Amino acid sequence: MTRQQLIHQIQLKKSFLCVGLDTDFNKIPKHLQSHADAIFEFNKQIIDATKDLCVAYKINTAFYEVLGSNGWDIMERTVNYIPKEHFTIADAKRGDIGNTSTQYAKAFFETMEFDSVTVAPYMGEDSVKPFLEFDNKWAIVLGLTSNTGSKDFEQQKVGDEFLYETVLKTVSSWGNPGNLMFVVGATKANILADIRKIIPDHFLLVPGVGFQGGSLEEVSKYGLNNDCGLLVNASRAIIYASEKEDFAAEARAVALQYQTEMAGYLAKL
Repeated sequence: MTRQQLIHQIQLKKSFLCVGLDTDFNKIPKHLQSHADAIFEFNKQIIDATKDLCVAYKINTAFYEVLGSNGWDIMERTVNYIPKEHFTIADAKRGDIGNTSTQYAKAFFETMEFDSVTVAPYMGEDSVKPFLEFDNKWAIVLGLTSNTGSKDFEQQKVGDEFLYETVLKTVSSWGNPGNLMFVVGATKANILADIRKIIPDHFLLVPGVGFQGGSLEEVSKYGLNNDCGLLVNASRAIIYASEKEDFAAEARAVALQYQTEMAGYLAKL
């Protein structure tokens, strides 16, 4: 998906919502657990209920990899079920020496046909560049994450600046706003204004709204740019909105709340 296609979907749906399909068999409604294809059926119903309210879906690959070959099959079928106008994210956090990163990129961009994959930048340029060499595909590089452990490295000073600032400045020169995004946790919303000074034009993937306590209002206030420039991910708050047979309807209701709020912020651009 191109940057302009993504922006068009945001404008069309008045939404920058990304729904996380981090599907855990033990958390899906009990009535579905006896289904022969339980996780895929759950994903299908969530997608059907939310597809007109969101512009992206993020699949955390760990929840599928743990199931072995069947999990990879479920993940591939889920990606194929998502409508093509949606931006798809493989939340795999890959990053290795160049030839290995190339194989990871091919796995998610060609075999699985995701639009993007999350990438850890720790090993440097040659570990990230392979993900930037595919037309209309994106690398989403970890910038400032929302977990408590981000203070161990990301928020340590390197000379006069924080390590995450060095990452943003350096990595942004390896690609462009049409093939490179950054992960910035919603729980760091107060830092977003400073981050926007470093990378004013790039899209940011923002997890942490909902169960992790991030504020959509603050993320939007400090993170939006003229093209929107945000994909705000909500996973558990949407997909586990109900443990009963009405789970899809309840997921839609929560997604609608997000979309309605987002429409208000977009109207001010």
